[in-house]
Amino acid sequence: MPLTIRDAVLGDAEAGTRVLRQSITDLCVADHKNDPLFLSDWLSNKTPEHFRSWIAQPGVFLLVAIEDERVVGVGAVTDDGHITFNYVSPEARFRSISKAMLAALEARTIERGCTQCTLESTKTARRFYVSNGYAEAIGTTDSCGPAPCAPMSKTLDAKV
Repeated sequence: MPLTIRDAVLGDAEAGTRVLRQSITDLCVADHKNDPLFLSDWLSNKTPEHFRSWIAQPGVFLLVAIEDERVVGVGAVTDDGHITFNYVSPEARFRSISKAMLAALEARTIERGCTQCTLESTKTARRFYVSNGYAEAIGTTDSCGPAPCAPMSKTLDAKV
C-alpha cells in the first residue's frame, strides 16, 4: 500500500505517540546517549494527551505518514514555517518517509504564504536536513528539550 501523508486526527494519538517515543529512544542515541534522565526529560511531553493538544493548537499542522494502515511518521509545522518535529518509526527508517514528510511540511508552509522553513535539528537528523537543502545557523539552542540543537533554515520555492 502506498504512503499517505495526512492531517493527524484524535484517533492517531496512541500510534503517533508510539512513533515519537520509539524514534527518539531507538534512533536518537547520538543525542541522548542512553542517559535515562535525559531520555525521560525528552519524552516527558510525548504522550497521547500532548499529541491531542497539538492537533487542537491553532497555527500548528500535525501530520502523520500512513503505510499499510499504520502510522509510520509524524511531523509538525507552524503557520510561520517552523518545523517543530519530523520523526519516523525505526522500522520505517531509510525508506524516504522522513523526506516525504519534510516535503509535506514544506508544502504546508508554502500554502501559508511563507518562503522559508526553520527548525532546530538534533545531531541525529543534521545530515538529513543538510542533504535536503537546509543551512545551519551559528550556535545551538535548547529547544529540543535536553538535547542541544542546531538552528537551520531553508528558502522555499513557491513553485514546488
